Amino acid sequence: MVRILKEPIQYGQRMSVSAEPVREPGSRPSPDEAPGSSNPDMPFEHLVVVMMENHSFDNLLGALSLTRTDVHGLTFEDGKATNSNPGGPGTPPVVTAFPLTNTSQGSDVSQTWKDSHDQIDGGRMDGFVRTMNSEQPMGYYTPAVLPFAYSLASTFTVANQWFSSLPGPTYPNRRFLLAGTAYGTTQTRGDPLLADSPPSGTVFDLLSNQGISWADYFSDLPMSVVIGRSILDHADHHHVIDTFFEDCRTGSLPQVSFVDPRIGVASRIGQPIAQLPFPFDEWLKRIDADLSNADPAETEEDPQDMYYGEAWAYRVVTSVIQSPVWPQTCLIYLYDEHGGYYDHVAPPAAIPPDDIKPILQPGDPDGGYDMYGPRVPAIVVSPHSKPGATTDVVHDHTSVLATIEAKWNLPALTRRDANARDIMDFLDPGPPALLHPTGIAPPQTTGPSGPVGPIN
Repeated sequence: MVRILKEPIQYGQRMSVSAEPVREPGSRPSPDEAPGSSNPDMPFEHLVVVMMENHSFDNLLGALSLTRTDVHGLTFEDGKATNSNPGGPGTPPVVTAFPLTNTSQGSDVSQTWKDSHDQIDGGRMDGFVRTMNSEQPMGYYTPAVLPFAYSLASTFTVANQWFSSLPGPTYPNRRFLLAGTAYGTTQTRGDPLLADSPPSGTVFDLLSNQGISWADYFSDLPMSVVIGRSILDHADHHHVIDTFFEDCRTGSLPQVSFVDPRIGVASRIGQPIAQLPFPFDEWLKRIDADLSNADPAETEEDPQDMYYGEAWAYRVVTSVIQSPVWPQTCLIYLYDEHGGYYDHVAPPAAIPPDDIKPILQPGDPDGGYDMYGPRVPAIVVSPHSKPGATTDVVHDHTSVLATIEAKWNLPALTRRDANARDIMDFLDPGPPALLHPTGIAPPQTTGPSGPVGPIN
């Protein structure tokens, strides 16, 4: 019998055997309890989920290991990173990880299905430079450039082994977050948004069916569009971002919140959506989505200036901490996939979510949804977070679903979320140590953490 994964595993290693059998889709964490009932052992009543874009753990937080032995970041000798990748045409023969000096990003990174598999290269993690013939994938940020990300990680609890749900781009990874499956998707392009809902449903269906209050707050377009027309079934739960800040101020947050930064009409995500024909443009109007705003994007996808994402996320997190419901709130801050940036940890095998195979494109390597993608940053922000700590438990985006299901005893959508670990390893259910957290730093408008160009 296949068993639940309990400990970290290496690339290619299959699931270890434990005392717990694999749960099936439709099963509830506590079968003897009523669905929708709140689990009192989980120390929160409000869960907030913020998913940013396109950065690996080593790229965003790899410099934490300079001062912390508990963080599985880059390897340093005499203050210099030693991790490297073989070069390609137009690069040195070997490219060593190097610190980025400002918030700008180039476009020489890729996270397609093919390139992600080439970068992983059978677990060798040596294809990042070759996929784009660029040194950019080996760059990493420092606390001087990303003061918000590093101060958040230093205050709360960081995951050493949170992997993207598959080796590939935004849409399929975000489908795993919301539905526990990519149901065939391997690309980020406009037409999957016109697809039917996933056959097993979405987390929105689970919450609505049991009367759990929830909302998707968005800045210009909700990321829930990655699951297509199913958002129309829940149009009343989608709200513009100003509503989120007001709900924080008044202590009116629902039980579950998804909060999305500004995508931007010029981004890889925004462009195909903005070009979709009728009736999709009418669907967007029904939820007050608006891609006409020319303000800088905030998702941190390349080639965006990281300043705007840091500034937006700082405002979101501090609004939650200053809310009257903060003592009962938990916020998960994470990234959808690695964006083509280097990470040194080989992703392990994963439980396939269902029997739906990926729809591969010409030239794509064979593969399925049976392996995680590269690591991404993930920080759990709560009064009950273990201060300045790490966890080595293996997680992926379906751990968000597992947490929601465990808290409110909801049925699993797929085999992946049924057997994912929830986030209790980040938390101490005893007296909260971070009821009044300090030291979370915003980016500055000048200097290395400020925007490279004028603030728009």
